[in-house]
Amino acid sequence: MFVTTLALSFTVLAVDVIAHASVKEQTLTASQLRRIYTMRQLRWSDNSTITVFVLPSQHQLHQRFSKETLQIFPYQLNRIWHKLTYSGLGVAPIIVQTPQALIEAVNSTPGAIGYAEGDAVKGSENEGAVHVVKIEK
Repeated sequence: MFVTTLALSFTVLAVDVIAHASVKEQTLTASQLRRIYTMRQLRWSDNSTITVFVLPSQHQLHQRFSKETLQIFPYQLNRIWHKLTYSGLGVAPIIVQTPQALIEAVNSTPGAIGYAEGDAVKGSENEGAVHVVKIEK
């Protein structure tokens, strides 16, 4: 009997939080980021409006961002967003379909925040128009 083992090697890149170049914040605490993504913090420190972009809740990158960065399950975020929307007390984030569309949306929207995989911004045409925001644990 022959047993063949196939070892697959792949690298999972970290999920970076990105913001439009107009956003002055270079660092956010994990708590601030959760408040932004649960739509409880609606303005930046300079009083400009925060526009939140996300991928569909089934998207693998969104699930990783929710669990690893926000430490909230995607279904919990959906519940919060639905409650805000249906109660009339707030709005849900803007959903875009692809990671590249998310980067482009953040790039073209002053005050925007989103997320991208690893080095997706570095070396792209969006470098300089968006910046990576450091998250303090």
